[in-house]
Amino acid sequence: MEGNVSPREAEKLIAEGAHVLDVRTAEEFAQLGHVPSARLLPIHLVAAAPAIVPEDGRPIVVCCEHGIRSRQAAAFLVRAGVPGVVNMAGGMSAWEGPREYGEGRIDGPCSWLLANADLLPRIGRALDVACGRGRHALLLAAAGIGVHALDRDAGRIGSLAAIADRLKLPVVAEVVDVEDGTADLGREAYDLVLVVHYLHRPLFPALVRALAPGGLLIYETFTTAQAQRGKPSNPAFLLEPGELPRLVAALQVLRQREGEFEGRMVAGIVARKAAG
Repeated sequence: MEGNVSPREAEKLIAEGAHVLDVRTAEEFAQLGHVPSARLLPIHLVAAAPAIVPEDGRPIVVCCEHGIRSRQAAAFLVRAGVPGVVNMAGGMSAWEGPREYGEGRIDGPCSWLLANADLLPRIGRALDVACGRGRHALLLAAAGIGVHALDRDAGRIGSLAAIADRLKLPVVAEVVDVEDGTADLGREAYDLVLVVHYLHRPLFPALVRALAPGGLLIYETFTTAQAQRGKPSNPAFLLEPGELPRLVAALQVLRQREGEFEGRMVAGIVARKAAG
């Protein structure tokens, strides 16, 4: 299933269980209304979409306001090998189905990464540790940064490698278990090291060693306060209050945050390695 569908056809697909990916801005999504249950991923972040859309086999209806941006996004997903993608021609301006208003959380890259995009290197190499399906690896690679993406899930790494190959993006995806004590992340090899929603405390010295002089570490994961809200709840995977700056004491902290963000209790930090 690929190509264009009318808003009425899209409404039928959605009623039958199709997913909706809305690629408008957050302001349009909130103020002009959106399809109930739609996922928000603005078009400028669409490179991450292949690693975000559900993999349950149901159709994916891509929409925007007039059907132009969504056509581009849908074509991108098709090139990435995502099945069942259709574009809603005419967009939300022609939608007559149910509509909700109000803010929506961007369903894509970590907000901490986006908030610090001004600090990201324009060229160079990045290491994405515990990359999962590769939402950040794809986004960074689309911006021109060469990415080495690591995860111990062979299925996810295989899928990411295939997507990057179809899209001709500079991603090297590798199956690595960074907790087995044998992983070597390299020495002064990366201009950016990124870790999101993952914690293995013994790994921090290796993360610091992997940074090139002047390199940037962007890190965010859950704190112990998250356990009161559900998963994760294992203390081994949760930061103590104020712990993250101590774990990166060898680096210069540029920015940090701790508390509730997008409904999660997290701590984040941006830190730089000395230039030499």
